[in-house]
Amino acid sequence: MGARGPGTVDPAMARLRPERLRAALDEQLIALGRADEAPPPDARLEDALVAAVLAAYDAGEEPVRTALRVTARVLLERLATDFPGRSVEVRVPPYAAVQCVEGPRHTRGTPPNVIETDAKTWIMLATGRTTWDEARDRISASGERADLSARLPVRPYGSQP
Repeated sequence: MGARGPGTVDPAMARLRPERLRAALDEQLIALGRADEAPPPDARLEDALVAAVLAAYDAGEEPVRTALRVTARVLLERLATDFPGRSVEVRVPPYAAVQCVEGPRHTRGTPPNVIETDAKTWIMLATGRTTWDEARDRISASGERADLSARLPVRPYGSQP
């Protein structure tokens, strides 16, 4: 990830417009058999999508790929917004990565502090469904700042950091 100026969120994250969120939510609700559910206002789409993905996991199902991808990106974006910086890179392959947390920044190559995990683990961490310690065996973390336990779960949409 190259230098991006003052923002720390991948430019691709900015493309999560309401219509993309709504499409991912609709697809997940159909998969859950809840296609008749009234859609929330645009301001609540992110939280509704996160809830729908969690409902799929709660039902013992895998979320639809689009919903999983968008949810991982939404939650990474919240982390980067609440903890701006470039000292830690959080990766959820193949969906997204963000740089966050104040500290020494890097501009080329692999950052000194890298966290990588799968989408389900990230979503469970970011929503408080599991703790950093409980998920440690599903997280690859290197570097002295590569521990997000004090920064998780991320805040709910609309609440202040």
